Amino acid sequence: MESRRARRTRTLICAAAASAVVMGGTAYVTAQAHSGVPAVSSAVTPSASASDNGEASVEPVAQPAVDRDALLAEAVRGLPVEDGADVSVAVLDVDSGEGASYGEGTFDTASIVKVDILATLLLQAQDAGRQLTAAEQAYATAMIEHSDNDSASALWRTIGGAQGLDAANERFGLTGTEGGDGMLWGLTQTTAVDQLALLQQVFGEESELDAASRSYLQELMGQIAAGQQWGVSAAGDDAAWALKNGWLPRTATGLWDVNSIGRVTVGGRDYLVAVLSDGNSTKGKGIALVEAAARAAVSVFTGVSLPTSSAAAAG
Repeated sequence: MESRRARRTRTLICAAAASAVVMGGTAYVTAQAHSGVPAVSSAVTPSASASDNGEASVEPVAQPAVDRDALLAEAVRGLPVEDGADVSVAVLDVDSGEGASYGEGTFDTASIVKVDILATLLLQAQDAGRQLTAAEQAYATAMIEHSDNDSASALWRTIGGAQGLDAANERFGLTGTEGGDGMLWGLTQTTAVDQLALLQQVFGEESELDAASRSYLQELMGQIAAGQQWGVSAAGDDAAWALKNGWLPRTATGLWDVNSIGRVTVGGRDYLVAVLSDGNSTKGKGIALVEAAARAAVSVFTGVSLPTSSAAAAG
């Protein structure tokens, strides 16, 4: 009689052989991911079907691997960028965890750094085991909702300026951001990818910020003053957004930095979007570029470009 150990060994061998057949059915094909985009390599997974002799066989079923970066690059190349202007954008589909980015340049933050300033303050308060003071809360509200510069300067001092910001950003995972010199917080240097990482700290659960801090920042970013409700919000559904914009005319050139970061909702799905630009001849044209880039970024996932908004048409 066959022993228990022998029967068990024979069973394992059969199972291993069956697994080897399935794994051996993996193949690679090329698939056209999007009109006008070069074909990309896509893995296929096997599926069983009946052969002529009735035995199960393995056939590959294509699962296209979409190159989101290539799609975004194609979309951005079609935007109306002025000569001498530059734009960089990063986007994340929160539900799937897929992202895409375009451009690797470093930009002035202008007032989008105010989100980073408040995130730093909240992190420092957490570390100290305290709540924000009434004065800090008043500054935070004015700084985010109305983009008040005096409030930003007050909190910049509170966090320890660039040194405090940089220390927090190291914990936040921002690797290409450097605080501005002295009181020049608006000249903090950053990248679109870093701003997307900051947004993940604000809106994601895997964050250095606790739930209360994230909720506080999100609430303020969802109550931006009426005249500042432009930017990445152009890519979302109605009022389903939370954002912070930045705009700064450079004294030496007269050209504008125009930036926008935030979360938008499209068809029930959330997207984090960061758009940075510089070299714009007017603020209005910078807004138009930023909004077009935000719509292009989200369209990489939805396949639909939203119409130009009234704000985007300004300037």
